[in-house]
Amino acid sequence: MTTSAGRSGLRADARRNRARVLAAAHAAFADEGPSVPLDEIARRAGVGAGTVYRHFPSKEMLFEAVVLDRIAWLTEQARERLEAGDPGVVFFEFFDVVAAQALLNKALCDALEASTGLPMKATSDESSEFRAAFADLLRRAQAAGTVRADVEPGDLAALLAGYLAIQRQAPEGRPLARIISDGLRA
Repeated sequence: MTTSAGRSGLRADARRNRARVLAAAHAAFADEGPSVPLDEIARRAGVGAGTVYRHFPSKEMLFEAVVLDRIAWLTEQARERLEAGDPGVVFFEFFDVVAAQALLNKALCDALEASTGLPMKATSDESSEFRAAFADLLRRAQAAGTVRADVEPGDLAALLAGYLAIQRQAPEGRPLARIISDGLRA
C-alpha cells in the first residue's frame, strides 16, 4: 500500500482532498467503527464519493490507511520517549497513551484486538516498527528496575488487549485496569 508520504506526486488539491478524507475517516471510524459507510466519510470530508474512491478504492484500504497513520503516530511517540525522563514513568505513560488511543478510537481498538475481519495487508512493517519501539521502552524500563524482568516484548500485545477489555468493561469509577499496570511493576 502507498502511504501518504508516497503520494507526494499528487497535485496540491488532490493532496488536500486526500488529507481531508483521511481526517474525516479517522473521526468517522473513531465514532462508529469500521462499519461506517464511505458515503458518510465523503460527506464529513466535504467531497464527493468519487474523490474517496479515487484515493481509496475500497473501505478496507481507507481503514488500513487510517490505522497505519495512527500506528505511525504511536511509533513516533515511542521513539521520542526513548531519551526522555525516568524510564519507568515513560514506559507506563506510553502504555497509557496506547490504551487511551485505542479506547478513543474504535478502529484502532478493533485493529489491535484483530476483531474487525478486515484484511490488513501492509501492516507488517508499520506494526514491526511500533512493536520494536515499544519493546525498546520496555527494555529501558526493565534496565532501570521499574518493570518486571520476566515481561517479554511479545507479551505487550496480550497485556494491552487485557487492559483494554478491562477498561471497557469496568464499572464507572473502578480503575480495574490499574491491576494490570501494577502487575507489570518490578
